[in-house]
Amino acid sequence: PLNWKVLEMSGDTHHDKKTLRDADVLVATPEKYDLISRGWRGEIGSAGSSSGKDFIKDVRLLIIDEIHLLGEERGAVLEAIVSRTRFISRLIDAERQESGDTSSQKYESTRIVGLSTAVANPYDLADWIGIDVDGIQHGAKIGLYNFRPSVRPIPMEVHMSGFAGRHYCPRMATMNKPCYAAIKEHSPSKPVIIFVASRRQTRLTALDLISYAASDFSTFLGCSDEYAASVASTLSDASLRHTLSFGIGLHHAGLPSSDREVVETMFLNGDIQVLVATATLAWGVNLPAHLVIVKGTEFFDGKESRYVDYPVTDVLQMMGRAGRPQFDTKGVACVFVEESKKNFYKKFLYHPLPVESCLGPRMAENLNAEIAIGTVTSVDDCVGYLDWTFFARRARMNPSFYGVIVDKEKKNSGSDDISEFLNDTVLKCLDELSENQCVLCYDDGFVEPTHLGIACSKYYINHKTPQQMQKGARDTRKLMKLSGLTSNDCPSKPADKNGFLFNPDLEEVSVASILYTLVHTHEFAELPVRHTEDQLNADLSEDLPWGGMVPLVGERGVKKNLNYDDDIMAEPFTKGYLLIQANITRSKLPITDYINDMRSVLDQLPRLLAAMESIALNDMATDGSFDLFCMFAITRQVIATRTMPGVDALFQISILKEKVDRLKKRGLDLRGIMLMGDKEAAKSGLSNKQVSFIKAMPSFSVYKTTVTFKSDKTSGKSRGILEFEFSLEKMRNIRRENNNGRRGKDRGSSFVAAIGTANNNLLLGHKSIMISPSNTRTINIEFDWNVATSCSDTNGGHIRLRILSSDVRGLDLEYFVPLDTTK
Repeated sequence: PLNWKVLEMSGDTHHDKKTLRDADVLVATPEKYDLISRGWRGEIGSAGSSSGKDFIKDVRLLIIDEIHLLGEERGAVLEAIVSRTRFISRLIDAERQESGDTSSQKYESTRIVGLSTAVANPYDLADWIGIDVDGIQHGAKIGLYNFRPSVRPIPMEVHMSGFAGRHYCPRMATMNKPCYAAIKEHSPSKPVIIFVASRRQTRLTALDLISYAASDFSTFLGCSDEYAASVASTLSDASLRHTLSFGIGLHHAGLPSSDREVVETMFLNGDIQVLVATATLAWGVNLPAHLVIVKGTEFFDGKESRYVDYPVTDVLQMMGRAGRPQFDTKGVACVFVEESKKNFYKKFLYHPLPVESCLGPRMAENLNAEIAIGTVTSVDDCVGYLDWTFFARRARMNPSFYGVIVDKEKKNSGSDDISEFLNDTVLKCLDELSENQCVLCYDDGFVEPTHLGIACSKYYINHKTPQQMQKGARDTRKLMKLSGLTSNDCPSKPADKNGFLFNPDLEEVSVASILYTLVHTHEFAELPVRHTEDQLNADLSEDLPWGGMVPLVGERGVKKNLNYDDDIMAEPFTKGYLLIQANITRSKLPITDYINDMRSVLDQLPRLLAAMESIALNDMATDGSFDLFCMFAITRQVIATRTMPGVDALFQISILKEKVDRLKKRGLDLRGIMLMGDKEAAKSGLSNKQVSFIKAMPSFSVYKTTVTFKSDKTSGKSRGILEFEFSLEKMRNIRRENNNGRRGKDRGSSFVAAIGTANNNLLLGHKSIMISPSNTRTINIEFDWNVATSCSDTNGGHIRLRILSSDVRGLDLEYFVPLDTTK
């Protein structure tokens, strides 16, 4: 055995630096590897590389599957990865040659292997990844293999059919009978996959096939009726239960994963003959069939609110599912298209268009990333970096496609025009980045990243998002100040003398404002709002606590803000805001499509919340920054526990919800119950199970707090250091307990320690704490001594230390620490 350590990297996985460094093989999504490879010089924004992802320089083989997707929307990510990898390789080779090592002169230190379908411009791709395509010596063009589309393990027979009709839905309906006829002609007893554009079409297509089969007294079942019925009874989706009993499976993202697994297993085993699926199945699951029917080559694009064509590569991928190795001597693919597009697909399915670069729309983000990590520091560097990209190569080969104006009358006009075009492209990107405060451009041609640009690169967000977050954080801080409420205005006193609670109204309006800011950034601009969903959003808004706006706070508490235009219900940002509220309040969603949409929104929230928090830290010298920073931790608690801000923390425990009001009347809170003795607990009216559950929650404490003072003679700054012991005695992860009872391995719990001034509410310093149960850690936080003393109280001077959990509500602590270095 090779004994390799293989590590998966995707949006669902998180690994520390040591684990990444120790792995032999990384299997990653392009976006994840792009993000990690940005740290090859070290942590973004830091000078050294010891704390970063400098192991990227040790990568010796980079394999990119489906590299022809350069021509698709995600292609900009692949382009950034390859360009950066080759730049790093050349840099490493240059360093080795300077040190006298000549072993790497012939080949770059990182070998790049691209796997692709047949493409029309293989030499461009090969040259870009480092293959010598122009040489005439022995070894030139080695590594370039390009086969005709017809070369495949199983020969494929393709049938193209055109269907008239301007309107999408009626045209799809006219394809159902030909679908049934194709099955009977080409695959009467072998597996069939029908690809459609939407979840609704999977259901409509399956129902029509059932009616046609019933009229012929035939079935698509490959197993007994009893077995099919018993399996169908275990499924959650009503439509799937119905179609499965006739031998037709449905497969789309709106189904629960358990239902999809059942369908995949039955199709592979031959228990059902027909699978009607959305196009994503062609990429995600390996389910070959004898016959593949592509029912329509259009899909509804929520961003553009119209039907658009699939990329040719997607159609080829669907067709590629036809033909089962070891079972078939040939595969059959039937492609149903709109009549006017028939000739186009006949021509380009086997003579594809050249792969073009899609870097243009994402140029600003990629250029900003290289500026943030220090790869480029001037306009000339930016042009040089751009010259590494596939974008530059294709601009030279196909200038009109990229808008390059070539003056044919001038000598050497081609190369000069391309150079001018690349220079103009860089200047436009830098202007856009500068306008969004991501970079600083100087008259001498040098460029420098700002804290917004560094956050943009570090958290993998759009270049317009940091400025939106900065404005939202400042608006939230102003809202907290204008509300007239402070963190000291909590009407209910915690049982623990060091317990800390925000005023409920202040907490609710602040968390709502933070979440409103997050979903109104550019990251959610492409959240789909489908036909009639504006009305669904309006109806859902009526049932949610905040609706489509940040709530208002007044003398009578927090109330819904109804002063808005109805048109906002058709916006993706409003939909995202409503989905977050629905998740927190556990409200029922109007249609199953919203479940998948909610998942995509929630997956982005932790990263975006961390980005906004990081951006807000740049204003830590502003009044109110301490409470604002703490409010980010409260927002994490709200998301993790799915409880509304401002409500009693006991509501986060599902087994207590019916008794919360009675416990509140007795003056009991979460920490108070945790501190109870056995006799008090017995009188509380709680069961032994409920008491045990609460007492097993995180019990953390702070002790041995000391403050020391030091003066930096070089800078003249006076620094204070707060040191304390932090202990975690036990832990129950509420997030897991609320997730349908599923529990995993406890890896510890995360907390935030923040120190602020006694007056003016200024943030002095902070530190994240990750700790395992039954452990103690010594924590040190540096702060500006002069700011702390100038904003302190008159009683000898104090600073405030708050400890906030990231997972559990109602257990946060606050300590007043004297600025007395003698104690």
